[in-house]
Amino acid sequence: MTEKEESNDSMEVGAVRSLQETPTWALATVCFFFIAVSIVLERLINLLSTRLQKNRKTSLLEAVEKLKSVLMVLGFMSLMLNVTQGEVSKICIPIKYANRMLPCRKTIKSHDDDVSDNSFFHQCSSKGKTSLISQEGLTQLSFFFCVLACMHILCNLAILLLGMAKMRRWESWEKETQTVEYLAANDPNRFRITRDTTFARRHLSSWTETSIQLWIKCFFRQFFNSVAKVDYLTLRHGFIFAHVPSNNAFNFQNYIQRSLHEDFKTVVGISPLMWLTVVIFMLLDVYGWRVYFYMSFVPLIIVLVIGTKLEMIVAKMAVTIKENNSVIRGTPLVEPNDTHFWFSNPRILISILHYTLFLNTFEMAFFLWVTWQFGINSCYHDNRGIIITRLVLAVTVQFLSSYITLPLYAIVTQMGSSYKRAILEEQLANVLRQWQGIVRDRRKKEQTPETDNNDNNNNGDIDSGESPVQSEVTYDFRFSGRQPPILQEIPIQEQTER
Repeated sequence: MTEKEESNDSMEVGAVRSLQETPTWALATVCFFFIAVSIVLERLINLLSTRLQKNRKTSLLEAVEKLKSVLMVLGFMSLMLNVTQGEVSKICIPIKYANRMLPCRKTIKSHDDDVSDNSFFHQCSSKGKTSLISQEGLTQLSFFFCVLACMHILCNLAILLLGMAKMRRWESWEKETQTVEYLAANDPNRFRITRDTTFARRHLSSWTETSIQLWIKCFFRQFFNSVAKVDYLTLRHGFIFAHVPSNNAFNFQNYIQRSLHEDFKTVVGISPLMWLTVVIFMLLDVYGWRVYFYMSFVPLIIVLVIGTKLEMIVAKMAVTIKENNSVIRGTPLVEPNDTHFWFSNPRILISILHYTLFLNTFEMAFFLWVTWQFGINSCYHDNRGIIITRLVLAVTVQFLSSYITLPLYAIVTQMGSSYKRAILEEQLANVLRQWQGIVRDRRKKEQTPETDNNDNNNNGDIDSGESPVQSEVTYDFRFSGRQPPILQEIPIQEQTER
């Protein structure tokens, strides 16, 4: 190798190359990796959607579709930043405005060695101005949207999995309602003093004499046994008595689980108000203001207030029973009513919780993005005590909202004046489809060659009456009395749709 070639090689070490100067094998390797990862992720999402559709999990399927639309918006925003970064970098602003409201102390580095932004820098500097935002800044911002998308997925999965894990305990309580011991203990002909019932002893004490004492008691109760067995059984009895009085075998736990899936569709979305909040916090992230530190307390306060309110609703139901009746028959009867909730609207709680969870997701995504892009020793992390506090608060809010507040919301909001009729109608339709398929398969097995010939002779006829399968299902309904066990969970009556 000649001295000239060696000098050329040394000059190329560390040099920035464009695609026309990049080896084809390197370009193909990188393209293959990203294409393969994208295809695998797409197949996994489609597989999940197919599995949910096969199991007739309509609410979760709609939640996945909404999550896909959110990811599409985030991906489109990142794409626009990458495509338009050259044009945006050409926008020049006066230097005096560029030095205002900085997130860190003024430490502007020299652009002499910045190859990518050099032309745009000199284009603005020749006018005595500076670029509105550099190409490097736009690239970093596109990375933030990627981090926000990933954190949004992880937080929503944590919400669903932790909530389902908490509600798994309720299955054994639901099965207990069909035992002889439960029916004997809750005999409607049995008279009891209200204060002596388990439900009243749990909620009525010297701490319930004033409203302030009741709020304090409910605040601490959400951390210890937020949904007790007696609460579940009492609320179940009140729901069935108000909405499905003819079906004591109604599976309340199954209904709550479907209701939670329905509410999950709301939680996975990102509304324009939430995007506006992101813009406002980025605007106010000025050095010395510590906006993100104070913001980290907001989700925690909101989650604790909502949890206390939900516990207050159950406690006030117990107080109402005591005030109205000194002696009761059977199980204590709570009365579902929208007046228990703020503004007589149970849905307002899930809206507030949704906004709170997004704030917490944004807080964790911002922390990870800053650490990834600028390092743990950046100016954003100049105070380690504040950073640790923010991180602990974010994790605490995620756990409280997923494992305590959301399951508590799922059961207490059933104490509204109406119920989600669409869930029951969907369940009824799925059961009828399964039952009709079973009848159709049985008829095919019992079919004889003679019936095949008769069917062939009548191929051109159009029967306006009921099909044989439909007639048999109708016969099973009206005369045989044979109902599948799952059908016993579904009432057929007119109610107001929530």
